[in-house]
Amino acid sequence: METPQTVLKKYFGFENFREPQGAIVDAISGGRDVLVIMPTGGGKSLCYQLPALMLPHLTVVVSPLIALMKDQVDALRSRGIAAACLNSMQSAEEQNEIFSRIHAGTLKLVYIAPERFRAKRFVDTVSRVDVSLFAVDEAHCLSQWGHDFRPDYLRLGNALSRFKKRPVVAAFTATATPDVRGDIVKHLSLENPAEFVAGFARENLSFNIRHIESGAPSRRGEGKTTLHLAKLREIQKLAAAHKTGIVYCATRKSVERVADDLSALGVNLIMYHGGMNDAERSSAQDKFMSKAADIAVATNAFGMGIDRSDIRFVAHYEMPGSVEAYYQEAGRAGRDGSPAVCELFFNYADKRVQEFFIEGANPGKRVICAVYDTMRKLADNGNELRVSVDDLAEQTEFYCGEKINPMAVSTSIGLLARFGVIERFDIAGTRIRGTRLLNPDLKSSRLEIPWDGLEEKRARDEKKLEDLIRIAYAPVCRQESVLRYFGDLSEAKPCGKCDVCLALKNNTRRVPDIDELTVVKKILSGVARMSSKRGNGEWNARFGRQRIVDCLVGSRNAATLQAGCDKLSTYGILKREGREYISSLMDEMVREGLLSISRDTEYPLCGLTAFGSAVMFGKENFELCWPEHPRERVDKKALAGISKIPRHISVPRDADVLTREEEDFLSGIGSSIARKKTSAKKSVAASDGKKRKLPPWLLAKLRAKRK
Repeated sequence: METPQTVLKKYFGFENFREPQGAIVDAISGGRDVLVIMPTGGGKSLCYQLPALMLPHLTVVVSPLIALMKDQVDALRSRGIAAACLNSMQSAEEQNEIFSRIHAGTLKLVYIAPERFRAKRFVDTVSRVDVSLFAVDEAHCLSQWGHDFRPDYLRLGNALSRFKKRPVVAAFTATATPDVRGDIVKHLSLENPAEFVAGFARENLSFNIRHIESGAPSRRGEGKTTLHLAKLREIQKLAAAHKTGIVYCATRKSVERVADDLSALGVNLIMYHGGMNDAERSSAQDKFMSKAADIAVATNAFGMGIDRSDIRFVAHYEMPGSVEAYYQEAGRAGRDGSPAVCELFFNYADKRVQEFFIEGANPGKRVICAVYDTMRKLADNGNELRVSVDDLAEQTEFYCGEKINPMAVSTSIGLLARFGVIERFDIAGTRIRGTRLLNPDLKSSRLEIPWDGLEEKRARDEKKLEDLIRIAYAPVCRQESVLRYFGDLSEAKPCGKCDVCLALKNNTRRVPDIDELTVVKKILSGVARMSSKRGNGEWNARFGRQRIVDCLVGSRNAATLQAGCDKLSTYGILKREGREYISSLMDEMVREGLLSISRDTEYPLCGLTAFGSAVMFGKENFELCWPEHPRERVDKKALAGISKIPRHISVPRDADVLTREEEDFLSGIGSSIARKKTSAKKSVAASDGKKRKLPPWLLAKLRAKRK
């Protein structure tokens, strides 16, 4: 009899299992139910594919996407393993052949979508054949507390009762909080399952969250905002540095916008979202998998089960809806074990998109009742209606007289079916599904639906989004924060590679010098001027961080002027320091507790803490990790041969001291200033007789030196 190790070597070409693959295989082969939480790239599929080869009968694998099934079946066949998938895109002849092989016992694995259990032929088949293993991939989809809840997964528990004999049940997911794990065990009726929670840490990945500021349209009529352009530049840098990656966007509109702009810049990419037809999506995925394109711009519909190991970066153009979604999608980078980067381009305003999705996924009692009442009005004499979800949404709005989120209508249909109020059925020759009222006389006021439970789910979804936002603002290692979120405390430690860890590594905390203290006090004063003071000496925040930065650097944008910021005494007092430095310095001040960010309002507000107030009045001392000033990054040697330096370069504090490079520059042009024989002028006569402009920073230093 073959051992797991010999099968591993024979079919998969590996000498040894990764931890804890061996223990999982042993548990399944020994007839025990299992629940496996293993991060993307950890080798989940092998944990059910290998036992399938050792068990005597068929293995049924439930997978949510046709593309995922296709990739895995193709890989298994290439290894000489008898595998197939049943899906809606196959012809009747193709499906008949697969059913024949199931009955003949010549298949080891068959992949299906959860919707397949609505098909009587398949249910009848599994009730007559022996099934050794029932594997559920992406099992978090059956939990209403999960980040990707799919109602069809809820049928899987009842489907088990249709099997000829209950098989071993194995549930797999990449991300699951304790609540989700409990739901999986409950709905699949796992019997004394062996639970395996592999470490969530991905040591080869660096997780970075970059706060990208919003802005007004860059040109009249162009439609592109400075926020979009700023994100686009960051994506360009990633593509140039790392070549292969996925850019996730929250909406189809964003996918098309980003893909169009990147294509115009010469980036070779594919676009993927749910609005594309099956053929278009399949073609795009094949192009990416065959390495004909190295960048994918997609919604979260792309990537589940994608087995391209050389993805060097994953970027989130907008924030995802939860930590689970973020970590699962980011985890698609670096599956080959080589270093990869994960970038989230964070802007608080993007929260509105996710709030729209939460509203759509969690309709309240009023919306569900309105949808049900509309169904009753539209039903024919047989108590059935055959309308699309979009048409039903339009009719619901017409009858109730108010705008309704179309996503909420679709969710309401699913809930009404789930709680036995309606029944859904397929309509031959169309993708529209029909609806049958099971009790047409039942009024919406008498619906027996756990309204409190639905409200609880909405609150949890909102909390998941807030948890992600909290991690984005927290001055804590990104990977450590995520691991703590999942309860993996044993691995929760600074990674040393994320943006927070690198900032701490590259900057040592120290007390400020006189000039630095002055800048900090000016920032604190600027925040105070834009806040309202309470009687107890505390401050109420009134403006966001970006508006405060605009005021401090003297911005003339419309929003700053309309708010009257230009009338404040602190307007423009830090123009010389520059926006980039002030913004970075304020980030550090938030981390050290001098400033606070309040997220209880529609937009986050920046306020003064009690500690910050004490520092402003000279009553407390502090230390900071000081960000690098843009002027300290200027390569003066590289600038020595040009006559004009960009205006953002400001004068260093040691303005009366010339560096060796600066002395060399003056000597190189043969200037009389270098020989200290004339006063500093904007332009000087060089040794070749031509006039040369002096760089502004050097001119200022020379003038300070003369004084």
